[in-house]
Amino acid sequence: MKKILKITIAIAILTLLLLSGITHAAALDTINVEVSKTTVRPGEEVTVTVQFGQNLGAYTIDVSYDNNIFEYVGVEGGTENDTGDKVKVVYHDTTGGTNPRTNMSVTFRAKSDITTSNPTEFTVTAEGLSNADASVNFDDITTPIVKNVTVEPEYKDYTLKLEYTGNIIKGKENAMTLSYSSPMGHYYEHARLIAEATTPAGATVKLLATDNSRLEHDIIQSGWGDAQGFKIGGKDVSQILQVRGIFSEVGNYGITLKLIDRDNSDQVIAQETFQIEAKEESQTTPGGNTLDNTQTAKPVEPVKNETPNQLPKTGENIYIPIIIVLVGLISCYAYYNRKQK
Repeated sequence: MKKILKITIAIAILTLLLLSGITHAAALDTINVEVSKTTVRPGEEVTVTVQFGQNLGAYTIDVSYDNNIFEYVGVEGGTENDTGDKVKVVYHDTTGGTNPRTNMSVTFRAKSDITTSNPTEFTVTAEGLSNADASVNFDDITTPIVKNVTVEPEYKDYTLKLEYTGNIIKGKENAMTLSYSSPMGHYYEHARLIAEATTPAGATVKLLATDNSRLEHDIIQSGWGDAQGFKIGGKDVSQILQVRGIFSEVGNYGITLKLIDRDNSDQVIAQETFQIEAKEESQTTPGGNTLDNTQTAKPVEPVKNETPNQLPKTGENIYIPIIIVLVGLISCYAYYNRKQK
């Protein structure tokens, strides 16, 4: 019996000694993942930072990314290995706890040739986590921490133009050019071009264009293209339409062009108003016009025909010397007669 008791005590002591050298595991509830920006332009960098919330002496962090949108730039806080769609960062404090870290980060760059909006995400997992002196091991983070970002260009507004050469003649087909453009246009799946007009009393106006199927459209009455709209957007967007404007009467017309989004209750994408004067053919003079909403025709002030207060002198008066001579002769004659008496 004593022998069994000694054996039991020895086993218990050995078990305690073994357990005293084993660190316990805990959840790292203080970890937090941040991104430096949520909207990234092509060519810009974004940094994913993992905040530990306490000092760690060892960790292995995996940051996954979409390599169709981003490229790896660099890491701060460990030795990295970029596999093409995931960066693995490993850190171990070789000083025995005097050089722990409270965070690590990975920097990426959005690819410069991106021309559309690209919602994407970074995902973070971790393993091999321990505190500064390695007395506590933390549970692995196997459920990814997700951070969403969007990579998209800096879109520019669409510009509308209505141009013509020469003069607008009433009742005739006037050749005009209608266009919309943008160096980097926002994408719309179903955009549409429409027009509205204001006219002199009793007048009408048409903007006629012919599509690829040889169908004629009056843009003012029915808009341009398929009623459901057409896709626009991207780099160097440009659409030019050759149109024929017919203005029934002499006078000033206002034409408002609009790009609308059919998928968003016909919300206006871009809008410009142009002022056009139609004339009689006999009243026209050579010239051309480029119209936009900032230009308006200014009347030319008539030249004033003023009557001068005094007529200008045009030469010497020849009658004055004759009168002087006659006065002199008469005076001499009167003097002579007085002497004779």
